[in-house]
Amino acid sequence: MSAKRETNHDMATDTDIAFLLAEAADEVEIGIAPYQAVLRGGRRRKARRWAMAAAAALVIAGSTGTLALAGGTESDGRKAVPAVTAPSTPEKRHVYEPQATTVARGTEHGKEWSVEVIVWGAPKNEMEAQYQRSQMSEYALTPTGTEVASDLVGRGWVFVRLHAGDAGGMTLLDGAVEKGDSFSGTDLESASTPLRFDAASSDTSQRLVIGKVAPTAREVTCSWDDGTTMKAGKAAPEADQASHAVIRPVDGSQPNWFLCLAPEGKHYTSGTAKVTR
Repeated sequence: MSAKRETNHDMATDTDIAFLLAEAADEVEIGIAPYQAVLRGGRRRKARRWAMAAAAALVIAGSTGTLALAGGTESDGRKAVPAVTAPSTPEKRHVYEPQATTVARGTEHGKEWSVEVIVWGAPKNEMEAQYQRSQMSEYALTPTGTEVASDLVGRGWVFVRLHAGDAGGMTLLDGAVEKGDSFSGTDLESASTPLRFDAASSDTSQRLVIGKVAPTAREVTCSWDDGTTMKAGKAAPEADQASHAVIRPVDGSQPNWFLCLAPEGKHYTSGTAKVTR
């Protein structure tokens, strides 16, 4: 008799606890699931758990700052497994294989020349940086001012290379791209160099101007020492690279890049390149 009373008491306690827990869950205000007003009545608590799971699965989509919802329910009411956003691989970030874009090319005295911009993605850790550094050496590239692989972590790197005649590839300039670096308005950076077709050439004429500008820039004006100018305009998409003055998008680079090549006998007046439109 007493044993039966004890059993009934235990059953009543379990029922009461379940009832109290259900009531407490009903009073918790989680909010409406973002993709629809979730199920009512007896399925309310289950729906709220799904909503919480979905909220935990919010991820940033692209670079627009918008949010993408990676979770929800199937049409039959079953819980869908939230999508897992895998971190981008070094290959997708171009850590081990750079992106290269020819900004301009031409022919002078029967010899071809071209200028290309090579962009390497930012390594996330020292292991990635070590392998990137070894890959750079395969391209005969050495990032200026770095001593150990860890100097590359968290920074992309850009090389500007000149290929001219028999001189082979020559690095004109290189530098780190810090996270968040961007150009806007009339921002401009430039450098000038001789157009050498021979590595032993003694030509010091600063005829070749290369630099970067904001993506919105439509015209850059370069000034020469005789008072004349040259205007570089924005290239049409897929336009041929043959040009002595051009602004062009470069793969992997937020700024666009421009080039001006003065006629022989003229020199660039340092610091005079300006965004004029």
